Amino acid sequence: MPRQLLRNAKERLRLFLSERGRPARVLRDRLRRQPDRIDPSSRFVLGFRYGYWEREARGLELLKEWLSPQQFAQYDAKSYFEVTGCHSGKRYRISHGTSMNIHELDGAGCPCVGWCFAPKGYLVAGDVMLAQKIALETDERGALAVANKFFVPTGRRNMHLHY
Repeated sequence: MPRQLLRNAKERLRLFLSERGRPARVLRDRLRRQPDRIDPSSRFVLGFRYGYWEREARGLELLKEWLSPQQFAQYDAKSYFEVTGCHSGKRYRISHGTSMNIHELDGAGCPCVGWCFAPKGYLVAGDVMLAQKIALETDERGALAVANKFFVPTGRRNMHLHY
């Protein structure tokens, strides 16, 4: 009796997975046919054919135009810059990246809380960091309302997080 139940359950699971697999394969094939879709695995290949590196360079140039001289110096030296929230006056460190790259700083300048928010779409790091900077400096409450909060490890063995 238990063997028959197990066989029935396995067969129902196999049928369920095969039915669900068809729409997933159709979606995967449709995405593969889109010419402007960026394949994340290709980002690190020299001569990336979709112009990723050119877009990345333009995004960083635009970001640098919007940074204050102090922020520019920070970013140039350490690949991050700090902004001050418009409502709370808290300091945030925005590191180079597109996600999980914002750390709220405590009074000593150490990361205490992480925040993750980004604009919709496939944007390069410079564009995402610029949007994050503008959001925190002009509408901090609105930005944090949609952000995901994450834990930032602290302590001696995680000192690499204190830049």
